[in-house]
Amino acid sequence: MVTDHRTWMEKIRQHGNKPEDWLDFLRFMQQRTNYTGLKRCNFLSPLFEKALKVYKVLDTSNFAILALKVVKLDDTKEQIIEGFKNEISLLKRLQYCPRVIQLHDFEIRDEEKRIYILMESGELDLDRHIKNLIQQEGKLSPIDVKYHWRSMLQAVAALHKEGIIHSDLKPSNFLLINGQLKLIDFGIAKTIQQDKTSIVTDCQVGTLNYMSPETIQENIGLTESGGKAVFKIGVKSDVWSLGCILYNMVYGYTPFQKIARQFAKFLAITDPNHVIQFPDIPDKSVLDVMKVKLLLKQICCFQIS
Repeated sequence: MVTDHRTWMEKIRQHGNKPEDWLDFLRFMQQRTNYTGLKRCNFLSPLFEKALKVYKVLDTSNFAILALKVVKLDDTKEQIIEGFKNEISLLKRLQYCPRVIQLHDFEIRDEEKRIYILMESGELDLDRHIKNLIQQEGKLSPIDVKYHWRSMLQAVAALHKEGIIHSDLKPSNFLLINGQLKLIDFGIAKTIQQDKTSIVTDCQVGTLNYMSPETIQENIGLTESGGKAVFKIGVKSDVWSLGCILYNMVYGYTPFQKIARQFAKFLAITDPNHVIQFPDIPDKSVLDVMKVKLLLKQICCFQIS
């Protein structure tokens, strides 16, 4: 439980139309009155609905709009449930970083089969922001690119400082909040052991256009008993994904996006001889970063200011 000033709710008033939404909030309201100094939040509207529902709520103490995730455990696979619990654990470790989404409160109620997570609410994600700017102006300005790039480096540097690999860096996992870019979605992030430089996983994770070669190509010699393939990934996987995001901001598409067939894309990403095209741009330093000459040094040495 996040305590002190982050304990936020005495009750939520529901204005939705669905009976099951009322039940979600009635469950959440119970037992909260045992806490003191609680803020009040008013329910505004659902933002996303499935086994995971995301609601927009109003903190009436300061009129801030927040996002409330409600996860129904009985409708969700165990692996996904563990992902949400993992996200809470990692967010608690990263609250010092202003470029990571802020966690205001949470509850895991096994008896109700619900997880409640209260977080900052953003205006739009970087993916939509990029598409909007390209549609309106044809491309992102160099100022936009460098401003967002710096924010992404700050966020990922904080993760790597804590020994965390995000594993799914992409524009839609960076959220604009009051003009500031913040990293979200830590459901599949992993922590590296102190004496290790990488992790071994038995599943491919990520979004193909931003996935590094090692997250796609199974590691020969590390197969588990029973012949199950495994994948060895480290912080360089996040660095690769950052390079793909930067490429997307500069050119409006990712390095492998124009390869239509998925199998051909797999082959291209894992082929060390595949040539990525870098059309000329005025800022040569950005070209250098995209070509990974400076990228690894930047992400490993970047200091949060």
